[in-house]
Amino acid sequence: MSRRGALQLTGAVVLAIILQTSVLPVYIADYFKPDLLLIIMVYLALRESYQAGTPLAWLLGLLKDVFSGLYLGLNAFTFLIIFLVIKSVADRLYAESGFLFVVTVTVATLACLTANLLLLFMFTNTPGIAYSIGAGMIPHVMVNCFAASLVILLPVFAREEETV
Repeated sequence: MSRRGALQLTGAVVLAIILQTSVLPVYIADYFKPDLLLIIMVYLALRESYQAGTPLAWLLGLLKDVFSGLYLGLNAFTFLIIFLVIKSVADRLYAESGFLFVVTVTVATLACLTANLLLLFMFTNTPGIAYSIGAGMIPHVMVNCFAASLVILLPVFAREEETV
């Protein structure tokens, strides 16, 4: 990752955290807030290498846990596993496609919610967690798809990667 790419990623993460934790909760109901850090992680999985993306995926999940998570490490573990799965599949596909990005965000959102639900069932005694996650699954997936479709309109997404 170049210095310019690292600076753009840092700016995107800071902007996503500010939007996700302080701006969007004021104006949007809980079920309709996009998971911007998950979208950034999917972008990293499709575009970056294992060496750069693996620690970044874990840190993005950890940031999500710190700012809006219930259990520290839950989203970090989930983001890391989803990154590794997407990266192993993305190496075999044309990862520059905008449609693939939206589909991958959809699958990653469903996988993240399912993995978090399974981990919470295994390690906690939280009554009603299945209902709360299940009730918000469809709106959450739809909002993440919409946010991903907006991301593919950005000039950074359409930019060709430089070969060094």
